Amino acid sequence: MGPIFTLRMIEWGVCCVFIDVDGVNVHYHVSGEGKDVFLLHGWGANIQTFRPVHEYLEKHFRVWSIDFPGFGESEEPPEPWGVEDYKNMLVRFFEKVEVSEPILVGHSFGGRVSIRYAANHKAHKVILVDSAGVKPKRKLKYYLKVYTFKASKKLLNLPIVNRYKDQILSRVKKKLGSSDYQNTSGVMQQTMVKVVNEDLQHLMPKIKVPTLLVWGENDEATPVSDGKIMEEKIPDSGLVVLERAGHYAYLDQLNRFLVIIDSFLDKDKEANGRVD
Repeated sequence: MGPIFTLRMIEWGVCCVFIDVDGVNVHYHVSGEGKDVFLLHGWGANIQTFRPVHEYLEKHFRVWSIDFPGFGESEEPPEPWGVEDYKNMLVRFFEKVEVSEPILVGHSFGGRVSIRYAANHKAHKVILVDSAGVKPKRKLKYYLKVYTFKASKKLLNLPIVNRYKDQILSRVKKKLGSSDYQNTSGVMQQTMVKVVNEDLQHLMPKIKVPTLLVWGENDEATPVSDGKIMEEKIPDSGLVVLERAGHYAYLDQLNRFLVIIDSFLDKDKEANGRVD
């Protein structure tokens, strides 16, 4: 049985498509011709955040923007997923749309998925933008939050108090959790916990394709030091740091970002036989 497609109009002004990937309805937008470029958004974002990059690249490539399950218009996963599960979804997506050796552009969480994919499957090139994947060194404040929550759970198992356990834990989560954590459903909260605790450094040396690393110098979510670690561990990689840019470096310095990736992908563009 072939892939199941559903069409829906969005603000792009063209049809976007839904495809069933192992029971999860995944929303995406595709346009252009040439080598396949996949734009993979960060946590809490959706395909719209990559729209200006998509519209630039579609002149020379076939560009795909995907809403990861649990984000944008895609359905949530049936259970809490880790990065491996999102990577497997991507593998199945590629199989359904008959794409091999894609060019991956991953921002933040999308970078995590790109790292896992490129370490174990064939890719043509990889662009990691303010990518996650290096487990952060936690500050004392973080551990105080974690231990406070764990202590609360133990206390709430005591007789009499345990009847109010769910209500109290919900309040504790709201007080201690990050805004990203608070703004997600139960399944996605558990997914976030699994995702942020995965350190992917051991996979980075397995990425054997040309890899461009682009970072905002003022990125506080995934600092430039993470990019330097990736540059050391990924064999064929180079790091570009954009001044006056934060975690969304590709939007903060859009024109510079487009010039940089245009240069990185220049030979692939020429291979299409299409020029400006």
